[in-house]
Amino acid sequence: MPHKSRLAGFIIDCRTDDLKAAAEFWSQALGYPVGEHTQEDEAEYYKLDDTAADLHVEVQKVSHASRVHLDIEADDIDAEADRLEKLGAKRIAFVRRWWVMEAPSGQRFCVVRMRDRPNGAPPNEWP
Repeated sequence: MPHKSRLAGFIIDCRTDDLKAAAEFWSQALGYPVGEHTQEDEAEYYKLDDTAADLHVEVQKVSHASRVHLDIEADDIDAEADRLEKLGAKRIAFVRRWWVMEAPSGQRFCVVRMRDRPNGAPPNEWP
């Protein structure tokens, strides 16, 4: 069954005790204002607003080493994970509402549910 996917954006993982300061740094470094703060259970994020091409850029508090990862959004996350596995990726874990995956070269990334982004790039359609 066909499905659609596209780059959703970038998540800046920060192992820090002061996520607000980290969000302010990345806001100033990238030129995007700090937006909504979200905290649910152990997850804590600051969204950066007014990004180029309406990309989702988020500063996230983590317990692992700091890094940057990308998110791919799809209208069918299981079909997209299947497609990526055929390309050599591995499923690592299903977390809340998304798949954490690993590229053949070792980079972690997530497959998340597609959101409406009227100013975003059109999604790719896969057979």
